[in-house]
Amino acid sequence: MPVPLYEAKAEFFRMLGHPVRIRVLELLQDGPMPVRELLAEIEVEPSALSQQLAVLRRSGIVTSTRTGSTVVYELAGGDVADLLRAARRILTELLAGQSELLAELREAEVAAK
Repeated sequence: MPVPLYEAKAEFFRMLGHPVRIRVLELLQDGPMPVRELLAEIEVEPSALSQQLAVLRRSGIVTSTRTGSTVVYELAGGDVADLLRAARRILTELLAGQSELLAELREAEVAAK
């Protein structure tokens, strides 16, 4: 029996639901990067990065190539970068709304004194 689309989408977003994976995807938006550069940018243990890269690779969202001892990762497609940009826009709007609410609450508190 095929998996319903909404379940597949939920699984996709669960796969993205780790800060290291999101950071890797953000870094790869600028182009392919060797693991050593990813490690320099992300403050995690090599084994932790390797584990998260494996999740991304198994999901098909990134690809890797090996040249000698150097492994280079890159986004499998441009849609991932589009998704990250959309998430940034949504978060910006949400935070702006929260900021406006906080300002209103502060004004109400001052008026109540």
